[in-house]
Amino acid sequence: MKKLLPVILVIIALIVVIALTFNVKRTRTVDWEESFNEKSNKPYGVSVLYKELPRLFKDYKLRTVYHQPSSYLTANSEYGYGDHEAKGNYIIIGNSDYLTDFSVNKLLEFVDTGNTLFISDYYFAEKLHDTLDIDVDFEYNAKNDSISYLSFKNKNLNTIKIDKNEGDYFFSSFDSINYTILGHSKTDKKRVNFIKVPFGEGNILLHTEPKAFTNYHILKDDRYQYVESALSYLPDDDVYFDSYSKRQTPYGDAEQESNLTWFLDQLSFRWAWYTAIIFMILFMIFNAKRRQRIIKIIKPLQNTSLAFVKTISNLYIETKDYKNLIDKKATYFLEKVRTDFNLDTSTLDEDFIEKLSGKAGRKQEDVKQLINYIKWLRTKDELSEQSLVKLNRFIEDFYAQ
Repeated sequence: MKKLLPVILVIIALIVVIALTFNVKRTRTVDWEESFNEKSNKPYGVSVLYKELPRLFKDYKLRTVYHQPSSYLTANSEYGYGDHEAKGNYIIIGNSDYLTDFSVNKLLEFVDTGNTLFISDYYFAEKLHDTLDIDVDFEYNAKNDSISYLSFKNKNLNTIKIDKNEGDYFFSSFDSINYTILGHSKTDKKRVNFIKVPFGEGNILLHTEPKAFTNYHILKDDRYQYVESALSYLPDDDVYFDSYSKRQTPYGDAEQESNLTWFLDQLSFRWAWYTAIIFMILFMIFNAKRRQRIIKIIKPLQNTSLAFVKTISNLYIETKDYKNLIDKKATYFLEKVRTDFNLDTSTLDEDFIEKLSGKAGRKQEDVKQLINYIKWLRTKDELSEQSLVKLNRFIEDFYAQ
């Protein structure tokens, strides 16, 4: 081992020299991707806005929506299975092109009942363009200075400039009689970029410069005042902040970033991590041969049934396969009903509910709520952890009575 010590020291010294030569002095690149993610601290993330929303809408609830609006608003409707009825302001910043026609319809129904939809994006879902009869165009910055000026129709509100901007997106066509112009963007000339559209009993606010709401612009100079002014058009009410589109990859799957991502982005942490791995590998290489033969430990046989059940349940939980878990739990419940009460569970109709209520000695309205919830769950392709917890609570209440 003493003979190998100089070799180890030389290897370590070479690693340190290489790291210093090629990486320590290297300028860290800035990621300018327009993610509009509320958890991102990068320039074009919206974490600062997200953290400030509770202050801007003081005394009102902020809920983050991780599902398509169609799913969320259906569940949290008057006849849905959510824990509340959705009312207030629905905010979407960037990446709104993921909206399906069904989601647009649900958002319009949401607005029609007296609520407010706020979308800031370069373009909007085609269904929204067609329904509201609007068109959006793009004009390159004729001055080539990458600066646009954003202002409001109301002269009492603040005007700011947006840099790193190749041009302006603006409303080239809209109903100027019934729609209200709230703001403009300007490079070579002033164009409408912020409008208010009355729809049913509510309003839709459409804005075409989402970069104004990002970390870079909110933290630069006094540009945050523009964001405060824009959001002041929203009524004081609960806020629903869209996050579904920000969690998607180009292939439609939810992003799963490693917990080491942030550390590996930091130069010092990254090389500390690499150095630790190299030391670990060297330690394993030079200590591979044990001085003493390993004494095998023979453990007594164990009952692994419980461990197997835990392993299978953890497998489903770790993979977040809530749909599979819900299907199995519902199937097991119905199997137990067949066994305990000798009932046919192939048709879950009113007659079945009445028979089960009578044989089990449960209130018919409680049994109906449980069976209808199972039927509703079977119609869904994707389900959340909340749905699993709710089903489990219904089943436990059924047997606890």
